[in-house]
Amino acid sequence: MRNENLLVELGTEELPPKSLKTLAQAFADNLQQGLEAADLPFESIQWFASPRRLAVKVHQLANKQLDKKVEKRGPAVSAAFDDQGNPTKAAQGWANANGITVEQAQRLSTDKGEWLLHVANVSGKALDELLSGLVDAALKKLPIPKPMRWGAKKTQFIRPVHTLCMLYGSDLINGSVLGLNSSRTIQGHRFHGDKTLELSSADAYLETLEQSFVLADYNARQQKISQQLTSAAANEGGRVELEQDLLDEVTSLVEWPVTLVANFENEFLDVPKEALIYTMKGDQKYFPLLDNNGNLMSRFLFVSNIESRDPSQVISGNEKVIRPRLSDARFFFETDKKRSLASRLDSLESVLFQKQLGTLADKSRRIAKLAAKIAERIGANSEHAQRAGLLSKADLMTEMVMEFPDVQGIMGMHYANHDGEHADVANALNEQYMPRFSGDDLPKSLVSCAVALADKLDTLVGIFGIGQLPKGDKDPFALRRAAIGVLRIIVELKLPLDLTDIVGDANTLLNDKFENQAVVEQVIDFILGRFRTWYQEQGVEVDVIQAVLARRPTRPADFDARIQGVTRFKALPSAQALAAANKRVANILDKNQVTADYTVDDSLLVEPQEKQLATQLKNSKAQILPLLQNGDYVAVLTELSTLGESIDGFFDNVMVMADDQALKHNRLALLLELRGLFLQCADVSLLRHD
Repeated sequence: MRNENLLVELGTEELPPKSLKTLAQAFADNLQQGLEAADLPFESIQWFASPRRLAVKVHQLANKQLDKKVEKRGPAVSAAFDDQGNPTKAAQGWANANGITVEQAQRLSTDKGEWLLHVANVSGKALDELLSGLVDAALKKLPIPKPMRWGAKKTQFIRPVHTLCMLYGSDLINGSVLGLNSSRTIQGHRFHGDKTLELSSADAYLETLEQSFVLADYNARQQKISQQLTSAAANEGGRVELEQDLLDEVTSLVEWPVTLVANFENEFLDVPKEALIYTMKGDQKYFPLLDNNGNLMSRFLFVSNIESRDPSQVISGNEKVIRPRLSDARFFFETDKKRSLASRLDSLESVLFQKQLGTLADKSRRIAKLAAKIAERIGANSEHAQRAGLLSKADLMTEMVMEFPDVQGIMGMHYANHDGEHADVANALNEQYMPRFSGDDLPKSLVSCAVALADKLDTLVGIFGIGQLPKGDKDPFALRRAAIGVLRIIVELKLPLDLTDIVGDANTLLNDKFENQAVVEQVIDFILGRFRTWYQEQGVEVDVIQAVLARRPTRPADFDARIQGVTRFKALPSAQALAAANKRVANILDKNQVTADYTVDDSLLVEPQEKQLATQLKNSKAQILPLLQNGDYVAVLTELSTLGESIDGFFDNVMVMADDQALKHNRLALLLELRGLFLQCADVSLLRHD
């Protein structure tokens, strides 16, 4: 069997830059699945992508499928022959379908009987016969939301396709995909070198393209862009932030990257840098330069797709493009400063937040009241929190934010500073949206925390109240992100907040909007439910999370402390036996319907082992009460782990279900007290030990 490298390349018009990487990876994954399903052995698979091509290279691919034996079971022997031993029509039909006679069939004996059997040696098909179908199937499974047609063709793809190249080693594999016949022709750079190239072999792919100003290896191209940007920034005495999404998009826009430096007038630096940066990155795909203090410089980097003989012309053209956008930003900023944020509050009355929940003005007033309450609970300035909550959405009515929505909050902070608002108020207008995404920074001040929590809780309670809960992957109001934000702020900043209190406060401000009386419990359960994903991403075991969730602690910081405690407890040598004992105790108590009014009577303690357990329970209880008050669950569970020997002695020597009802009742009460001590932390009976 022959093994060679296979190259498949599709030459297209410019592909969507934001989805190029995803398309290329999916093409390779789909083709790999197809090759594996077709029993075509290979060593590895590699993808390439540039604006005008998707390509896959399969290393050491076999030139034909593996031969294999296929067993085809026929009718049972009892049904294959009549009373005279002649083959029945069923047996003859099966034999004819397999190209044999009934006499040539083998027998398969099992515990359930005997069947006719034919073992066929099936020769594998050649790669040439299979490849077009495999490539076509891989392309059809690409995540393309809106395929298009072009010209008079009936085929559909994300962009018009011009070339198809399928080479196995140096051999051309004939075939047709998307209405194109395979050839050695591939596209060169749109502006440099030859427009089309003839490829001699699969292994010559990268080198041939590079000689024609195309770096087809996506990752290598991105690495080169990163190096160029970093080097150019250092030469300018600044630094560049290589945001991954922007870097991916630029990598998907160029085939021959050339990084250049351009300038703009210093007067634009009077505009808040965030607006300028957004304009450069979002609209033009430029890379702003920052000095060592984080201030924006009046220079920027851009990645060109051509190596010009006169780079100054390319630089000048890009400077002409950016100047009007920066001028717009400056105009919006100067215009917005003519009015204070507070003067824009009335205009929020005309903007609907949600039909049943009112306008943005209604939401702002609710946030203000709720932020003030939360501020009181965490020791922040409630007046500043209330003021920040009232102004929290005012910048949405500014020209700058209407033009550049991504700078909402940030511009609110700048305008508030311009208006002379307190620094805590101004900062809270920006930090109210934190954390904006996974891993984002948290609010830095307590006032900001109060406003951020108020905003998220108002949305959570309001949307739950009107019954528009997230379903599947649909979460139009980003409630999951809001819930994670609430947890992160409270847990990571160790805020002394109880969800029952703050969700209840939010509900009080909204309860005239809906009739759902269970909304508080639903929102708390939803927020607590986010802990599962959060902790699993940190490597916390599911049973540890379940053990804590079973107790439903509603103070997030306390929840986190319990997780740490149970994690440490589970690692103790005695944990397995104690978890099993707790499960046994829980079963006994449930079976006997033991209620909370069961109490231990010391005079009814008869056996030495139950006396010992009762004494140790009293001692442990005295030890752990102050630890519980401080939330030191690691110490609590460490102390309770010392009960292991006494619990074992109790179960080995004491009959819980005694005939004497008083003794039975007392021993059940002792177990209830034991169970209650553990439940102060978590339900450790749910812990598994594999």
